[in-house]
Amino acid sequence: MNGSFPSGGFNFGASNGSGNPLAGVWDAMEQLRNGFEQRTGGSRMARGDVRAAVIALLAERPMHGYQIITEIADRSGGAWKPSAGSVYPTLQQLADEGLITAEELGGRKTYSLTDTGIAASEEAAEKTAPWESVGHRSPGQHAALPKAGMELASATAQLARTGSPEQVQEGVAVLEDARRRLYAILAEG
Repeated sequence: MNGSFPSGGFNFGASNGSGNPLAGVWDAMEQLRNGFEQRTGGSRMARGDVRAAVIALLAERPMHGYQIITEIADRSGGAWKPSAGSVYPTLQQLADEGLITAEELGGRKTYSLTDTGIAASEEAAEKTAPWESVGHRSPGQHAALPKAGMELASATAQLARTGSPEQVQEGVAVLEDARRRLYAILAEG
């Protein structure tokens, strides 16, 4: 599986050979979730973008690493959530360069800009913030589609579990129509 959605949609009723007729539904739900995760929360940005984002945020106020991660995710509407593995090495590099300092506050390292860091942040302030270049979606919009998709997948699984054969057929028709309509929306734009 390469993480992309199958071009023909999902085969919700097929068995994967395990003897469980709902295995196809669960496989489809897993494909759906993986597709959303790859398109939403896992967006990768260049190390320079992480650096610019950290400096921009610390220009506003001192923060600890987790605050930086969540602030970037919030400001990008969920489109970009840098990993701790990209933020903390960036913080260390900025400290090594003398742009930030770390102070232990409440059991956490809280980072703030030095005078040199403030000068760097003023230069960077003329550019678009990295989280704004991730996409042109409004905050929350990115999270609404995966949530709706997962709720649809959950309802599909419930229908597959408890629905009559006629109800399942009706459900398949609804899902096929929904898929066609979603692609039509993309074609408009």
